[in-house]
Amino acid sequence: MGNSPVQIKVNGTRLSIIQGDITRQATDAIVNAANSGLMGGGGVDGAIHRAGGPAILEECKQIVARQGRLPAGKAVITTGGNLPAKHVIHTVGPIWHGGDKGEAELLRSAYRESLGLAAENNLTSVSFPSISTGAYGYPVEQAAKVALSTAITFLREKVTSIKEVVFVLFDLRTYETYSAAIHEVTGE
Repeated sequence: MGNSPVQIKVNGTRLSIIQGDITRQATDAIVNAANSGLMGGGGVDGAIHRAGGPAILEECKQIVARQGRLPAGKAVITTGGNLPAKHVIHTVGPIWHGGDKGEAELLRSAYRESLGLAAENNLTSVSFPSISTGAYGYPVEQAAKVALSTAITFLREKVTSIKEVVFVLFDLRTYETYSAAIHEVTGE
């Protein structure tokens, strides 16, 4: 895709925004915008399960059997199966109900927990989709600011193994929205 990546440095970590297919990213982990049942589904979730094969679903089933459904704002890690990424971090974003039902806090938590899991597992690179902006209806402009400010705050506050965070956005409009939001969030 012809768009040049937008990149900034945060505390020694490179944060990039690209347009592309997250299932093709060779980062240590890719983040899946999952549903609470962790059973695959539409959008990014379905694409990751299709590309990664049955090993991911098997691990997801074990996690749900052990701890129950994954609440919004939480994250778990599994194998990457057949994906170029070694791991998939599954997180559940909030369903948009107009913005005054704690959606921003839950979305922030989804990004923070995912980054925390990557750091706990000593991963050096992680790719995110735009969580909650598909079927869950979160407005992209607001979601982009939450996503980017949360990632930047996490990287500024902690010294971790993470050296690269990539936001991989499938369509041009989302890519352009995140690109504009990064300038707003950083003031650069």
